[in-house]
Amino acid sequence: MSLSLYGPRNSRLVSVVDDDESVRRGLCNLLRSLGYEARDFASGQAFLQSPHLARTGCLLLDVVMSGMSGPELQRQLRALGKNFPTIFITAYVDAATEESVRRAGAIGFLCKPFSEDALTVLIDSAFAEHGPA
Repeated sequence: MSLSLYGPRNSRLVSVVDDDESVRRGLCNLLRSLGYEARDFASGQAFLQSPHLARTGCLLLDVVMSGMSGPELQRQLRALGKNFPTIFITAYVDAATEESVRRAGAIGFLCKPFSEDALTVLIDSAFAEHGPA
């Protein structure tokens, strides 16, 4: 069982929402190799309809997706009272979007490609501050 500074990671679900299948698969493989439980979703709508929504302890969310964008999903989740830690990922650096999602409660904003260490620090911090789902 993998341990972080905050206890076992495998009891902590990180949900990955990205419309790029290779990104989703790669992130989930990385997260599992680090000891987290990981689930992936191809769209915001798929995540909203998932039974894993209630168990999510941290959300890794792409900014630009076909259909519902990451910021749109963030707004819908907050309207539903789902305020779990959200880390945005993007290949498109946009200071205005970063500022907007941070003001709405995002705990991190990573530009692709990002380091494993940067991701791990943010996720561990999310669970340390907010606890498991």
